[in-house]
Amino acid sequence: MNRRQIIIRTLLILGIIVLVNMIGLRFFKRFDLTQGNIYTLSRASKNLVGSLDDKFLVKAYFTSDLPPEYANNRRDLRDLLDEYRAYAGGNFQYEFIDPGKKEELEQEAQRYGIPPVQVQVLKEDKLQIEKAYMGMVFLHGDKQERVPVIQSTSNLEYEISSAVKKMTSKDLKKIGFLAGQGEPNLQQISRVQEMLAKQYQVTPVEFGEGKPIPSDIAVLLIVAPNQPFKSWEKFLIDQYLMKGGKIAFMLNKVNSSLQTKMGQPLNLNLDDLLESYGVRVNTDLVRDVSCAYVRVDQQAGFMIIQNQIPFYYLPRVGDFQKDSPIVKDLSSVVFYFASSIDTSLAKEKGLTASVLVRSSKKSGRQENYFVIDPTMQVTKEMFGESGIPLVVTVEGAFASLFGNKFVGGDTTFKSSVDTTNKIVSGKLSKIVVIGDGDFLQDQFSGGNRDNFLLASNMVDWLADDIGLAEIRSRDSGSKPLDEVSEGTKTWLKGLNLAVPPIIVILVGVLRWRMRVSMYKRLESRGL
Repeated sequence: MNRRQIIIRTLLILGIIVLVNMIGLRFFKRFDLTQGNIYTLSRASKNLVGSLDDKFLVKAYFTSDLPPEYANNRRDLRDLLDEYRAYAGGNFQYEFIDPGKKEELEQEAQRYGIPPVQVQVLKEDKLQIEKAYMGMVFLHGDKQERVPVIQSTSNLEYEISSAVKKMTSKDLKKIGFLAGQGEPNLQQISRVQEMLAKQYQVTPVEFGEGKPIPSDIAVLLIVAPNQPFKSWEKFLIDQYLMKGGKIAFMLNKVNSSLQTKMGQPLNLNLDDLLESYGVRVNTDLVRDVSCAYVRVDQQAGFMIIQNQIPFYYLPRVGDFQKDSPIVKDLSSVVFYFASSIDTSLAKEKGLTASVLVRSSKKSGRQENYFVIDPTMQVTKEMFGESGIPLVVTVEGAFASLFGNKFVGGDTTFKSSVDTTNKIVSGKLSKIVVIGDGDFLQDQFSGGNRDNFLLASNMVDWLADDIGLAEIRSRDSGSKPLDEVSEGTKTWLKGLNLAVPPIIVILVGVLRWRMRVSMYKRLESRGL
């Protein structure tokens, strides 16, 4: 090949590379071979960023010479921001800034609420602690949101898309948590509150002096009340639903205590209200072979040791209605003393009831007398039921409980409730009913991420705002072994132990066979 041909070929290759890059700037495409396409923007994110009509800027404050594990986060973030920019039509921009380069950049990062963090760096064969920045701020008009520290990239798409939505929406929907009947405060459900605050205004709602529930409340959440509702309070809830409001009832029907190892029926005086809506929360406790573990003290000779044992009254459920956006991407939810739900009344009232979450194929119920000792002996007969309903939705035009019913008074209530414009037949609406009010509380959830996702997705569905739920539920992490069956655990562990040595042996046998074959060929040629 002469020099001229080499030059021509080189120029052709360079021209092809330039052309491919120019095409790539105009037509963006990424090939994602992962399960669930976790490295590809969801449809909701594409639509959201594609609808931007003004500049949206992301400033990523990242130290440039981070250790490999943090440098990977920087690279993944840049790749994700590239994809957002590609679908935004020029209105989504980003820049990476190393605050360590200049003092004024460091001050700028801290003004935006991006703090320095300490990371371990290996230099000259020694581990050293150094200051680093790994956060980002979103800027849109006069609004700003921030992610102070990016420790993982598994949920970055949700962080970015929720920020875009929150900052570009003119009016955020209000989510109300009912207060006044012994419900947990917002600090006790901080994880769920933080997730909801990315898209909604979260506020407590009280009955006050008999005033109606505010009409600007998009969804009303009734979480674990422990005091009976008065008739006029039920009337206000009823009328809110009749006007088209959406409600989630998350109720404990048995007051259970691990300290006393006993449970007592809890009368909330809501049975007639729920039955008028086609559903009933039973006064029982569901037990399940698929369950969470608790730590108990057990006698071992002269010593007391702590063991983790299965507690059948903390069901770990994974039987979901896969076509529902509320639960379709969840792995397992842990309930804390859950009660079963009866939906048999819905059909005769012209309502549509759907069971979203069920117990496993080996479950049962405890009724009347509630003993909840983790160490109690169990029998096979105690788990003779399958698929007990734990979470249901009901949709349709609900009829008021107070159509032909008098709204009772209350001697402690000085004002009167206005019933002159009582609505007896409601607009089309929907409710969610869960036989457990503790699963979303920080202290009872066990930190199980799917518990908070269930609550957040449920609010999205009730608020007719399900778009980002599919992003929130996406999980790029590997499925942990404690979420699969014991048989699967054993099989996976055995596979991990057996496969590497088998591969080594097969490679060795293959090389041995190749050498034998080569020697035979050489011998046949007399070499």
